[in-house]
Amino acid sequence: MTTTATFSPRTRSRFATAREVADAVLFEGYVLYPYRASAAKNRLRWQFGVLVPPGRAGDEHDFQQTECLMEPKSGATLCVELRFLHARRRTVQRAREDGGFETVPELHLDDRVLVPWDEGAEERVEITATVAELTRDGGVTVPFTRPAREDTEPVHDGDGRTVGRLVRRCEEIAGTVRLTARELDGPYRVMRLTAVVRNTSAWSPDGADTDRDAVLPRSLVAAHLLLHLDAGSFLSMTDPPEWARGAVRACRNQHTWPVLAGEPGRADLLLSSPIILEDHPAIAPESPGALYDATEIDEILALRTAALTDQEKREARGTDERAAAVIDLADSMPPEILERLHGAVRALRDVTEPGPARPDAARPDTPWWDPASDGSADPERDRVVVDGRPVGAGSRVLLRPGPRRTDAQDLFLHGRSAHVEAVLHDVDGGVHLAVTVEDDPGADIRREQGRFLYFQPDEVVPLEDL
Repeated sequence: MTTTATFSPRTRSRFATAREVADAVLFEGYVLYPYRASAAKNRLRWQFGVLVPPGRAGDEHDFQQTECLMEPKSGATLCVELRFLHARRRTVQRAREDGGFETVPELHLDDRVLVPWDEGAEERVEITATVAELTRDGGVTVPFTRPAREDTEPVHDGDGRTVGRLVRRCEEIAGTVRLTARELDGPYRVMRLTAVVRNTSAWSPDGADTDRDAVLPRSLVAAHLLLHLDAGSFLSMTDPPEWARGAVRACRNQHTWPVLAGEPGRADLLLSSPIILEDHPAIAPESPGALYDATEIDEILALRTAALTDQEKREARGTDERAAAVIDLADSMPPEILERLHGAVRALRDVTEPGPARPDAARPDTPWWDPASDGSADPERDRVVVDGRPVGAGSRVLLRPGPRRTDAQDLFLHGRSAHVEAVLHDVDGGVHLAVTVEDDPGADIRREQGRFLYFQPDEVVPLEDL
């Protein structure tokens, strides 16, 4: 059994196939839109896979347990990679005239505003053990530690002068990974693998040191496992073969859940994640980069990020390097890339015939969702009569959202004036007005991308004739 940089090139290649999804697990919710430390949602972070020191009261735990079924071949080796974030506290200091430094709540630079922040440094623990070692009494237990440390980084202004520094401190953390395997009775040779990750960091819960903020630097954050069998396969825990369903139900997974990883059709790789996933999870190919949120909403995140004010972007860039990368991504994203985020068809089939998609299925020249497919409607020229006055693209209206069908965001716009951009008709015969709110700094972006707010005719009051 070995524990340091021992993975074969084949194992590293297999882990690389799953690392894109594993990175999404590692950084899920790391920093959320609007990507500023001052945002309320970024003041309570690290929501997934947090293993706290033993003895800390609360809803979080000091361990996670993975149990799964595997069918190893003779002489098989199991490779395990524990990944987590080690939280480190960043404070901001300003340079004094006497050559010293003083801690400040923020430091203004030309392109960003630096503020205190908890960063996350990626940590890995690599373990290689034969299946035979795992079946012995007690299995294999691997302890690990990460030392406390302090680093400083000078901060320079545009002229290269030192105007301050960033001080990063992290606490010592310690833990163990225990791996055991047991052969089960049944028609086929199958083993139950148990992997327990535990935080064993020393910590004394006294005084003000008992709150969550104090224990995070001593916690394993976003902890998850990657497991690879060099000879053999894992069984799906969500869709096992019929003969293994009873054994799967007997597995006890606590604070994590294992799924098959990597490309579909192979079962030698497993990801045990604190986030619920399906077998063979994958990042959508349309996703242009990490936005630290679900990939399903990449488009709206990119649009809203691009609509931030220059001051908000300066604060986001000063919050974290990853937040700065998100801002730069949104600012530099070309229209053709943004268009790729606007939905994707994963499969097509002839709706007149049941069964899987047919590559030769006939497709209409104009898609059903394209306004050009119906010449009876013209969003830019159609008019609807409101209070006896025609309203259409170019009209100014006063918003009066009705409480029976609006949400809280619509109600906030009550009494605001808006420009009508289009008159739209739905398949049920309803009429909707697409509008942009006056004085909205993101109106030009909404108009360019066709992302409007929608109200019905009885929810507006005309302000002027066309």
